[in-house]
Amino acid sequence: MQSSLQIKDLQLYRQGELLLSLDEQIAGGEILTVMGPSGSGKSSLLNWLTGILSNGFTATGEVWLNDKNVSHLPTHLRHIGVLYQDALLFSHLSVAGNIAFAMPQDNKNSAEKLNKKQRREKIEQALEQVSLAGMGNRHPDNLSGGQQARVALLRTLLSAPKAILLDEPFSKLDTQLRVDTRQLVFEQIRTHKLPAIMVTHDYSDAEAANGKVIHLEL
Repeated sequence: MQSSLQIKDLQLYRQGELLLSLDEQIAGGEILTVMGPSGSGKSSLLNWLTGILSNGFTATGEVWLNDKNVSHLPTHLRHIGVLYQDALLFSHLSVAGNIAFAMPQDNKNSAEKLNKKQRREKIEQALEQVSLAGMGNRHPDNLSGGQQARVALLRTLLSAPKAILLDEPFSKLDTQLRVDTRQLVFEQIRTHKLPAIMVTHDYSDAEAANGKVIHLEL
């Protein structure tokens, strides 16, 4: 089945005033870019999609994921992954521990549960794919910003999301690192055929995403 994320007839209100209206469908591997000034509703859109809309905001409309209405499900059951500006890694866990923390307890493709050895092997393979081979036992605070961003990406991907949201995830990286990290993230989104929505202020992000761009107004 072709994966897709659909925003059906969203009307998002702040203090009772209409902030934005949206009706979009994103296919697996596609990236919808949302741009606009601060206060235009970009972050609130992502919060609505994940089910954590802040006080003072209300919304009508539905979130559909792979032809299933997930609008009334709690956040942890929506299977929507989020990458933020900051890597938000747990400093009390190793790199591998951070990734393992988000992994499902059982393998969705099989009746067997992944044992510790299988999980460790899966994490090592994933680290190797993003040029972090052998770093599973490292402390996340000892990684560079770019390495932390890659660990955050793996943690999100290995949580087996059905869609992914990008909340300015490249904004704190310097120019070359931004280009390389962005390319890696977009490649993974396309490889895993995940529908994605990216919020950004940077036109180069939108250009690199090579998808539809929505401009929100104040």
